[in-house]
Amino acid sequence: MIVLVALGGGLGACLRYAVDAWIRARWPAEFPWATFVINVTGSFVLGLCVAGLSGGALLGFLGTGMMGGYTTFSTASVEAVTQGSARRGAIYALSTLVVAVFAAWLGLVIAG
Repeated sequence: MIVLVALGGGLGACLRYAVDAWIRARWPAEFPWATFVINVTGSFVLGLCVAGLSGGALLGFLGTGMMGGYTTFSTASVEAVTQGSARRGAIYALSTLVVAVFAAWLGLVIAG
């Protein structure tokens, strides 16, 4: 199981890198859209996985591994602090949290 989680984590990290580069190349902005989109889509997919898979190896690979490697709470935290003002940082942090939690809920509902 640990090998599947590790493989999923590696794939998720590579996917995060590719999605981040793709978004930044198309929408350069002060707002960290790449991290926002990655965390929201990752929360949605994890919700789908948790509700749609009964556990075991596939959930370990996709959920814990791949979505764990894909999403990035630490980057979102640093970006919230470095937004240039406390207000912008708070708006980014709150919007990321609210939209990502909603996406996770939506994934659970759709797959459930």
